[in-house]
Amino acid sequence: MKIAIFCSANENIDKDFFALTKELGRWIAANGHSIVFGGANFGLMECIAQSVFEAGGETIGIVPSILLNGESVSDYTRVVIPCDNLSDRKDLMLAKSDIIIALPGGIGTLDEIFTVAAAATIGYHHKRVILYNMKGFWDSLITMMDDLTMKGMIRGNWQEYIGIANTLEEIGEMLNGK
Repeated sequence: MKIAIFCSANENIDKDFFALTKELGRWIAANGHSIVFGGANFGLMECIAQSVFEAGGETIGIVPSILLNGESVSDYTRVVIPCDNLSDRKDLMLAKSDIIIALPGGIGTLDEIFTVAAAATIGYHHKRVILYNMKGFWDSLITMMDDLTMKGMIRGNWQEYIGIANTLEEIGEMLNGK
């Protein structure tokens, strides 16, 4: 399975997120999966690529030209697919993946999550985003989504498009359709 990874490109974040991301990367490779990621060499993006790569897994980086020109591409990217901008990157990551896992991240990660989820709600695809809720990182977003549902702003069950996993075991169950 090809798993798109949305995540932070920042270095100055909770070190536990790096440890949990390394664990996820080794798990992905050990289970025969590959990743499609943003291709940059910093933050959790570099961490997931390095851990999958070193465990023998396939890493596919979708890299905007601004990063290619700035020599910011991860050395742990086996396949580099250049693109023009962040919108193209999102489209290519979605097209080249089977499912998406969102690790802790900021504005860019939120943009990616909701772009994919919104497209799924109107039938452009049937791919799901899994929020890997490391240390409760996504708890406030989950609360907000539930609040939006209670206020009638979200039709149906948003968890049909955005799943929540607190452990690697739960990620495995979601990947296996359980």
